[in-house]
Amino acid sequence: MSQNKLRSTIAALSRMADKPGLAERDALAEASGLIAGLVANDDWLPEAMAEPHPQYYRQYLLYGDPQDRFSLVSFVWGPGQATPVHDHTVWGVIGMLRGAEIDQRYRLTPSGLEPEGPEQILLPGKVACVSPAIGDIHRVSNAYDDQVSISIHLYGGNIGRIRRNVYDSLTGERKEFVSGYSNEMVPNLWAGAA
Repeated sequence: MSQNKLRSTIAALSRMADKPGLAERDALAEASGLIAGLVANDDWLPEAMAEPHPQYYRQYLLYGDPQDRFSLVSFVWGPGQATPVHDHTVWGVIGMLRGAEIDQRYRLTPSGLEPEGPEQILLPGKVACVSPAIGDIHRVSNAYDDQVSISIHLYGGNIGRIRRNVYDSLTGERKEFVSGYSNEMVPNLWAGAA
């Protein structure tokens, strides 16, 4: 499988991150186009970054910017797997590569959490955005009970090291967490790229 598409997307994301004073809305717009281009074809993801776990979803680091300006991650959802309700604290772009995801957004109210709008289904080739400015609290689940789904997530920081929150879906009570990554090692995307 060719990783040229992944390498060229990372190079473009690095150029985007180099822009001085880049506003979040501009980053989301530009990054959405780059991630849409990346997930338009499903021929580049290394198999090691597409392995499901039988009990819980996996978060594989594909690339972490050395200055922690962004991270690119593959989320691998086994059949029926879901996240708890959580936030990100940074902007993010989600692109669907295989299968489908169900995204339920929430908002905090004085009485707890409330769903914000109906569930949205993200299909292959489509992108969605999150950020504290446009809505950052959601629960994501694999839309299928009988197959793996994979989405590609870009975050405006090193999401595996950022302190974030999970929420009790009834009370809205938050608990801090740091997600880390499922990788045993980070892939060398530049091997043989001369």
